[in-house]
Amino acid sequence: MSVDLPYHKSWLEEEEHQEVEDTLKSGWLTTGPKTQKFEEAFKNYIGCKHALALNSCTAGLNLALALQNFDEGDEVITTPMTFPATANAVLLQGLKPVFVDIEPGTLTIDPKKIEAKITPRTRAIIPVHFAGHPCDMTPIQEIADHNKLVIIEDAAHALEAKYKGQKIGNMGNATAFSFYANKNITTGEGGMLVTNDDNLAEAIRVMRLQGISRDAWKRFGKSGFSHWEQTLAGHKCNMTDLNASLGLHQIKKIDRFMALRKKYVSMYDKAFAEMPELETLAVRDYADPAHHIYVIALQLDRLTTDRDGLLDEIQSSGIGVAVHYVALHLQPYYVKNFKTKPQDFPIASNYSERVISIPLYPKMSTGDVERVIGTVKDLVKKFKR
Repeated sequence: MSVDLPYHKSWLEEEEHQEVEDTLKSGWLTTGPKTQKFEEAFKNYIGCKHALALNSCTAGLNLALALQNFDEGDEVITTPMTFPATANAVLLQGLKPVFVDIEPGTLTIDPKKIEAKITPRTRAIIPVHFAGHPCDMTPIQEIADHNKLVIIEDAAHALEAKYKGQKIGNMGNATAFSFYANKNITTGEGGMLVTNDDNLAEAIRVMRLQGISRDAWKRFGKSGFSHWEQTLAGHKCNMTDLNASLGLHQIKKIDRFMALRKKYVSMYDKAFAEMPELETLAVRDYADPAHHIYVIALQLDRLTTDRDGLLDEIQSSGIGVAVHYVALHLQPYYVKNFKTKPQDFPIASNYSERVISIPLYPKMSTGDVERVIGTVKDLVKKFKR
């Protein structure tokens, strides 16, 4: 059976279509006035000093690390329970990712295990706000302050999240957000790096566009021709006005989209609460999650199938599913190059065999959510020991 209830579907309405058409008609397609407007709107939403639009969240992590002047081989602590982009950013700067196991329940990095991984070459921590649930930032910040470490937050999942009432994006040295197609708001491809550090923000503005001092809008479009200078060896990872055209309207819908996510999460939580075959993720007292994805961990000792068997059955029913994640230390690259083993990070290894992600997005209907619930319940009953 083909999938008729996809794992994700973006919600783009007439105003996004009209804004993109207006951009096309304007003749200005790359970084320009709409990108600047989107940056301003995002900065106001997060409550930070600087928001810098990029072509991906990954680019934000790369740039934030590149500008720290770390030495090759220096170490960056992060979690193995994340998308490859997090650790790729470390590797591509000539640095070494050092994994710390996760906390059961939230699947975020366990602050109690960080100190043991700090060495004289440790320079930074990248907390990943998994599934939109904030990491426990107070002890992480205390560890960073005590050891003079930089914090760069990976908030790809965590746009709307709050930690102790404060929006994510105001605690670390820099925070990277994602607007990929399946994120809580989308620009198709895109990301934003936010910071309260004036010097870092100015360096990012230059480095995101080949290290030159003026973007094309400032050189040609805003006030006529103007010379530029190259001041850094930079990258090419600026956002375009075409992408920002979507973001300008998506950001206005955050509250509406979030209300629907919370509604559907509540439906899932209630439906699965009394099923011992399933473990739903915890929400800590300090957290107001962004509910980016809905992850279930199967209690495999209570089932006669494994995770992939259940995924196949759900997919065969016409419902899209995903896995977040098979942890990085289990991936061939790390096994080969870092000699990692499952027992190195037992909690992440355990969840890697058990997690599934079911559809969660605002364009779903309550009927869609009820269909997912019914399908999962029926399959759990089918495979119950």
